[in-house]
Amino acid sequence: MKALGRHVLAEYFECDRKLLNDPKALEKHLIEAAKAANATVISSSFRTFDPFGVSGVVIVAESHLAIHTWPEYGFAAVDFFTCGDSSNPWKAHEYLKKVLKPSRTEEKEVLRGVLEIENLEFKPFLIHQQQKQKQENNSAAFI
Repeated sequence: MKALGRHVLAEYFECDRKLLNDPKALEKHLIEAAKAANATVISSSFRTFDPFGVSGVVIVAESHLAIHTWPEYGFAAVDFFTCGDSSNPWKAHEYLKKVLKPSRTEEKEVLRGVLEIENLEFKPFLIHQQQKQKQENNSAAFI
């Protein structure tokens, strides 16, 4: 069985509140997270909300990374969605975790486009690879 993509959903608690309200810094860090995942950055867009909070997305050839922040609570919700097997969303998560320095995180991986098609033209992520990479990442992913 094959999956077209991997979608890591992460929650970061008790982060640096000032950083969570800085769209330029968050954009820089999400772009670097995409690079850490071996993803190809296409574009990005980040917005600040009044009185505070940032939402942003980095579009990558493999899909996207997105962040939504609540600085007043020190909280960020982040999506790392990659397609194919050339990039690893867990590497982006680990990079961002080092930058945001949360006191704790919760994360979950969802396989997207799980298909039983033999001759796919797109290079899908093989599900048996996920088990190996999960061990390498030493993460608490739930399938």
